[in-house]
Amino acid sequence: MLRISSPSAAFSGLQAAQLRSSVAAHNVANLNTTDFKRQSVVQQAQTGGGVSAAVQTATQAGSNLAHDVVEQISATYAFKASAQVFRSQSRMLGALLDEKA
Repeated sequence: MLRISSPSAAFSGLQAAQLRSSVAAHNVANLNTTDFKRQSVVQQAQTGGGVSAAVQTATQAGSNLAHDVVEQISATYAFKASAQVFRSQSRMLGALLDEKA
């Protein structure tokens, strides 16, 4: 049985969310740059849990401000959700240690 720990899965989620936010900010910052090609993040589920993320560059120049703003908001929520996994595990381990003590 393949297992992945919840901290590892949460950490990969934090990294993916951070990358999504950074790429969206990069796109917004370069909105008016001549011949700028947008970047996007492609995420893929990892075997056993977690997620991998990679940056792709568009083949044509252009921008999509609305998409990038929504992507920043979405990445913020994804980051918060992954951080909550860490907090929940910490509380569960604390409760387990209290029970065993």
